This record gives sequence, structure tokens and C-alpha cells, in this order.
Amino acid sequence: MNRIFIIGYMGAGKTTVGKALAKSLGIGFYDLDWYIENRMRKTVKQIFDASGEDGFRRIEHNMLHEVGEFENVVISCGGGTPCFFDNMDYMNGQGDTVYLKASPEVLYKHLKMGKTVRPLLLNKTPDEVRTFIEKQLGEREQFYSKAKYTLDVNLLDNYDKIKISVDKVKKLIGL
Repeated sequence: MNRIFIIGYMGAGKTTVGKALAKSLGIGFYDLDWYIENRMRKTVKQIFDASGEDGFRRIEHNMLHEVGEFENVVISCGGGTPCFFDNMDYMNGQGDTVYLKASPEVLYKHLKMGKTVRPLLLNKTPDEVRTFIEKQLGEREQFYSKAKYTLDVNLLDNYDKIKISVDKVKKLIGL
């Protein structure tokens, strides 16, 4: 075991599952967005505001290559990480990739409950958010589907189910 990259759309539970998986395996955990914020000393939103999405994606790419060199870690990636540059090929080359797959409706519910500021969803009505999720998820699926493993997380709504998901990821990867 070396590196496990958790990918999927925003709100899929990447940080939650990634953190629980790392704890279960007794290895380090990195959330790529948190890593970027710590290294850049700015929030993702501040980076988006100052540099636009292109600027953020360049920083994200560079930081992915930094954490992608760490040993024995679980890395939770941003929802867009797999969709830019050679990021998906890089992650597949560096370790195991697990796509947490959820329906647009489940993602919408998770995002509605969450407290995190999502720059791509700011100033959108609930209907606009739903439409945006469906459209963007459709566009990103081609990248997400390149993951070595896929786990359906449509029912990831309590701690028992998080543990079950962690156990399923371990079984998929063969740990």
C-alpha cells in the first residue's frame, strides 16, 4: 500500500470517507483543498477570486504532484482535480484511485447540508444548483470513470454507512 486517491464530485463524501479510511489503515490523510489552502495561505475561494479557475487548476495540479509523492497516504481530491491536465493519469500511475459515485440528487442533498463554501455554486438558486450538478457531473464522468475502482455512495448518510464504505474500499483495493 502506498497512495490511495479518493475522487468524485463535490459532496460525494471524499473527505469523510478518505479520513475514515486513513484512520482505519493507520496512515496519513491529506485533503488536497486543505493542503492547497495551507501551502498558499489562502482559501480556495480566495484563489478562485484572485486567479480564476485556470489559476486555481494550475496550483491544484502542482500541489497534487507534491502530495502524490508522499508515502502511505490517503488523498482526498477536489471534485475537479481529475478533469484537468494529466491529473487522472498521474494519480493512476502513483497509486490506487477510488471514485465515490453518487446521483445528482444525493450530491445536491449533501451540498445543501454541508457548510463548505463552494466557489462554483455561489450565487445560484437551488434549481440552478441542481441543473449545474447534473450538467457538470455528466461532463466529468469521463474522467471519474478512469478510476481503478468505483464505489456507489448514494446511501452514505450516517456513521455506520461510512464504516461500511471504508470496508468496501479496502476490499476493492485488496487491503
